[in-house]
Amino acid sequence: MIDFSPVDNKEMQLLEFSKNFSLEDLHKATDESIDTLLDMISDCTDADIVFEPYDPEANDPHAVEGEEHIGWTLGHLIAHVTASSEEGAAFSSLLARGIPAKERPRYETPWRDMNTKEKCIQRLEESRRMRHAYLDTWPDEPFLDVYRDVSERFIEVFGNLNAPAAFLFGLKHEIGHYDQIREVKRQAFAAREATP
Repeated sequence: MIDFSPVDNKEMQLLEFSKNFSLEDLHKATDESIDTLLDMISDCTDADIVFEPYDPEANDPHAVEGEEHIGWTLGHLIAHVTASSEEGAAFSSLLARGIPAKERPRYETPWRDMNTKEKCIQRLEESRRMRHAYLDTWPDEPFLDVYRDVSERFIEVFGNLNAPAAFLFGLKHEIGHYDQIREVKRQAFAAREATP
């Protein structure tokens, strides 16, 4: 699994960090993350997938009205992290082919539809296929000096993102949710054990 601590600790920006990884490394990292997520839900039931956790820090300003402060279910988290990683992969495909993308190529499966373990597994395997497909669109000699067209504020916080950095941006976000997924699962299992 990729260790993003140099980026998290502000030792380097993602663009510089991304120079350490080949296209094959990105394919491998995709499989490692999907496999990790599949392992996390391997012993879950459908009830665990839709369990609504307690999350006093829940604050999503982009959520639909009334859902800004709800705890995210495991199904919600799977929908969210796969969408973010696919967005990074889509950006990487465009940038690698010399297209300085601005519009966000993002689609997130409606989280309420992610209500069974089988649907979560399907979504994860679909996401694996899509991410590999985006990486497969890279030319043999990708453009590495084409960057996402973003605001100055974005660049101040995250730096410029070329094709590999854009891919890693999505993956880093996904990995950043691992602990949240583990905590929701812990609560779901505790609730299951407390139910007579």
